Amino acid sequence: MKDNTIEVPEIKYMQRCFELAELGMGSVSPNPLVGSVVVYQGKIVGEGYHRKYGQAHAEVNAINDVMNRYPDQYKEILSHSTIYVNLEPCSHFGKTPPCADLIIRHKIPHVVIGSPDPFDSVNGKGVLKLREAGIRVTENFCVEEANFINRRFFTRITKQRPYFILKWAETADGFFAPSDRSQKWISGREAKVLSHKWRTEEDAVLVGKNTALADDPQLNVREWNGRNPVRIVIDKNLELPANSHLLDQSQPTIVFNAKKTDYDSQTKYLEIENFDHYLPQMIAYQLYILDIQSVIIEGGAATLDLFIKEGLWDEARIFVGPSRWHEGLPAPTLKGGTRKTYSVGEDQLMMIWNTDQALR
Repeated sequence: MKDNTIEVPEIKYMQRCFELAELGMGSVSPNPLVGSVVVYQGKIVGEGYHRKYGQAHAEVNAINDVMNRYPDQYKEILSHSTIYVNLEPCSHFGKTPPCADLIIRHKIPHVVIGSPDPFDSVNGKGVLKLREAGIRVTENFCVEEANFINRRFFTRITKQRPYFILKWAETADGFFAPSDRSQKWISGREAKVLSHKWRTEEDAVLVGKNTALADDPQLNVREWNGRNPVRIVIDKNLELPANSHLLDQSQPTIVFNAKKTDYDSQTKYLEIENFDHYLPQMIAYQLYILDIQSVIIEGGAATLDLFIKEGLWDEARIFVGPSRWHEGLPAPTLKGGTRKTYSVGEDQLMMIWNTDQALR
């Protein structure tokens, strides 16, 4: 069989890698989201994605898929195929063996890669190993989309902090909550369901003490199937009562405070010295150490403003409801950024990306 499979890469195959990669949302952190497909004579013959932290990587699952589909032909097929992967194959031994070695062993002649991996143990080494083995490598294919999919991972690696997502709801005339800080729903059910889906996709959800006292939130997942996030509350003087939902030991919870560092079953109390100075940065550093890769900041207004004033946010998701209150607490404001708007039931979802924090 002639090797006629070194062909011009096609976007549709990398797009499939992106679709597969996103199936790992909520399951692979702090690892990246990775999908892979094997293409033979213009047809996908195997595909896979990184399903769970510590388990097989996408390339392994894609190659195994070829072997399972074609048990008598896989050697010949792989030796004349192109493998697509949205992130540079690893070249080091971690929790799993190097994917670059696996590709070399199966004599796959062409590898198409979306993003380089900034992790120091990989960063260029995977590509180098493949090329030294005589494999053709196409790099930076659909790189902007590939980078966007792994924006959480890249932020953690390059900035040594989690990826921060601001989230709130506001009225059509820009109010965030009633003046008396009582509970009053702004967005509809569709927005609530979507918010719970988001919680399954990120590592943690953070609120301030005032929101915890006023709303007594559970910060769990009730409207969507998936794992609960780590709950985080900023409570300087430990004023939350013992019967608060956030202290019910139902899921991992972190309480940032100025009083103590201690453990109580699933609740971790972390003391921050100089609590009123560089608090967002200190929280970001502590969460980085704890391998928390992404955080949704759900309020309240003072907590959101704390991170906004420091420019310490990457993305904002704002539900704008149809109602007009004419008075109340003004919603936080964001300047600049790249914006897109979507309809979610009767609400509008405004997505904003902080261009000042964009990966470069």
